[in-house]
Amino acid sequence: MRKFWVAGGLGVGLVLCLLGLLVVGTYSAAAGLAGAAGRAAGLAKGAVPAAYQSLVQKWGTLCPAISPALLAAQLYQESGWNPKAQSPAAAQGMAQFIPGTWETHGVDGNGDGKRDVWDPEDAIPSAASYDCELAKYVKGASGDATRNMLAAYNAGAYRVIQYDGVPPYRETQNYVKTITTLAKSFEAPTGPVASSRQAAAAIYYAQKKLGTRYLWGGTGTAAQGGRFDCSGLTQAAYHSVGIELPRVANDQWNAGPHPERNALLPGDLVFFAYDLKDPRSIHHVGIYVGGGYMINAPYTGAVIRFDKIDTPDYIGATRVTSDGAKALPREDAA
Repeated sequence: MRKFWVAGGLGVGLVLCLLGLLVVGTYSAAAGLAGAAGRAAGLAKGAVPAAYQSLVQKWGTLCPAISPALLAAQLYQESGWNPKAQSPAAAQGMAQFIPGTWETHGVDGNGDGKRDVWDPEDAIPSAASYDCELAKYVKGASGDATRNMLAAYNAGAYRVIQYDGVPPYRETQNYVKTITTLAKSFEAPTGPVASSRQAAAAIYYAQKKLGTRYLWGGTGTAAQGGRFDCSGLTQAAYHSVGIELPRVANDQWNAGPHPERNALLPGDLVFFAYDLKDPRSIHHVGIYVGGGYMINAPYTGAVIRFDKIDTPDYIGATRVTSDGAKALPREDAA
């Protein structure tokens, strides 16, 4: 629930003018930063649920072909961090091992004397170990070792060896692109994160909705009277510029890299959570417009409006990218 109104005696018109200047000024300052995104060595703050962060950080350095961010991307893609996940194909646990593969590749990561596919302390190390085994199998293939490892994970090591690199299968090539792209949303940037070109247009869309009454589950359809909830508004704003975000806020979190609070730019999505160490607990999202403010659809009984972002439940931000959005799983909830 959002309870923070724009403070002071500023009228809506004055606020719009002020924020308009902030947007222009911030974009001008950001122009020189485009393309300067840094390569990360570790995990972005809050990108991985706290319960699993140390495991991912530790096992993500098991071999040169993987990284903590890449391992995080695989686990998120496979199960959404759900240790009890089970697929129709009998894949089990957070890392989604099928029983036969687990039997031969599962490891006792926590040293308790058993290998439990449902235990993240075994599943996460097993995922990293399996990745590294695959990397060894295909180390003689041409091209990037990480991409070849991912291709082997999807299509089998034999096919990577046969084609001397990533095989020409659309499914495999898409998988490699998805994981390497998604990994960027888990990396801790070591430099400025490049701004999105579509951000200004997304803000413009959201500004046109100011004053519209909130609707739980609203996505702006005619049948809903053009009303939105928080993630419905952000989804529609980015849809207007050709970027398709998932339906709910905590899924939108991984649509791109995570800039620090002092590096926010207009158009970034800003998120709020019940547990600041667990992105799965995100309950609200808005569109940053500069100057410490966002446009958001707050809660039932309110209207789409400007609110401050600096509240105790602020967990972080995401700079949306087209590739990042495309890489996200498409199991949208209402």
